[in-house]
Amino acid sequence: MDIYALLWFAAALGVLLRLERWIHQHLQGVALLTVGDREVAVWLYALPLLPGVVLHELSHALAAYLLGARVGRVSVLPVRQGDRIQLGFVPVERTGPLRTALIGLAPLLAGCLALVLIGHLGLGLGPLGAALATGDWRGAWEGLFRTLRARDAAVWAYLAFAVSNTMLPSRSDMRAWPVLALFFALVVGLVLLLDLGPALAASLSATLRWLAAACTLTALVDLPFVLLIFLLERVLGRLKGVRVEYR
Repeated sequence: MDIYALLWFAAALGVLLRLERWIHQHLQGVALLTVGDREVAVWLYALPLLPGVVLHELSHALAAYLLGARVGRVSVLPVRQGDRIQLGFVPVERTGPLRTALIGLAPLLAGCLALVLIGHLGLGLGPLGAALATGDWRGAWEGLFRTLRARDAAVWAYLAFAVSNTMLPSRSDMRAWPVLALFFALVVGLVLLLDLGPALAASLSATLRWLAAACTLTALVDLPFVLLIFLLERVLGRLKGVRVEYR
């Protein structure tokens, strides 16, 4: 298996997770600075992420239905729970660890599929993704400039932003993930230790490269929004003479 692809994927995923946490924190900060009311700020914070929240909760519900678990009423309204804000919720019948893990995984799979469709059909990211996956950095730059000139690029980028920052598992989605993580770790360990064939190793390497490229592209889409949120927070803070402290 390609160690470079594994390290790239791990690094890109780490950056994506850090970006998502920063975006959620500071988007709440901008909302609070804008309206000055904690309860109204919850709604202002949730509104830009609404398309992603809808996809997240519906994918939970669909996965539960397909796996034979009963599903309650889907909610996409934000609710404050202590220091946390729950952007949506769908009650699902308690099931075994495997089905629970698959239901929890559904938003990530649906989000990745949505990002692929947005990237290929809306932003034309196919050449950029292919260049990143093969390490063609010159082709990647050319693909990036073509993407910036795509029709309705801002709208598609916003949808990608909303989906990418709501598709990762929440705390409740992580309940049965240690079981799946152990399973995948054992599979990767067997490939590395037993050398189960060049074809399988090549397939895993190609998959890791595409996953790494997808995480990298998602982080690139997030960066302009990070800059916008940062500038809004600074400007609002200076205008109102206050700043938001994050924990």
